[in-house]
Amino acid sequence: MQYIWAFEYQIPAVMHAPVKGCLLIADPFLKDPHFSRAVIILCEHQEEGSLGFVINRPLEQTLDLLLPEMTMEKIHVHYGGPVQLNTMQFLHQSPLLAEGSLEILKGLYWGSHFEKAIRLVNEGKLSARQIRFFLGYTGWGTGQLDHELKEKSWILSKANRTMVFGMEEKQIWKESLRKMGDNFAIMANFPLDPSLN
Repeated sequence: MQYIWAFEYQIPAVMHAPVKGCLLIADPFLKDPHFSRAVIILCEHQEEGSLGFVINRPLEQTLDLLLPEMTMEKIHVHYGGPVQLNTMQFLHQSPLLAEGSLEILKGLYWGSHFEKAIRLVNEGKLSARQIRFFLGYTGWGTGQLDHELKEKSWILSKANRTMVFGMEEKQIWKESLRKMGDNFAIMANFPLDPSLN
């Protein structure tokens, strides 16, 4: 990943290494078009690789346009990352879908039975405030994420459910930095083009 580094900082002591359920906040000058100003929630981090979803890139498509069985609420689908864009996965915060899910944060789950999720949405038992669908995902092979962190492509931060479900997507990147303290809040106002800084 190409980026321009213009501001030295230390990753906060509370987040020395990536773990399941943390946020990866794109460096302000990360140039990769897939991840410019992206915020990723990490759902899996193991020695053989890592997986997560971009949480601040809603797509134009709504679920009912992609799935003919959808009859209810128009829920926007999100861009999860550039890997396997022909697949759909979801995060949710519903006890009704907890069975078969992986809990990545307290009360925040990855996956479950897809057909059941669609049925619950159609029945009005799940809303867009409780479930988020993603096309594709973001993945790293062995040692790749650690390498990108050493290059300072990403800033590590703690996550919470509000970041995923309770915040306007276009504000997530800035707010994630602001919540980390003054040194990082400065970065939230950096221009995309460092020559304008």
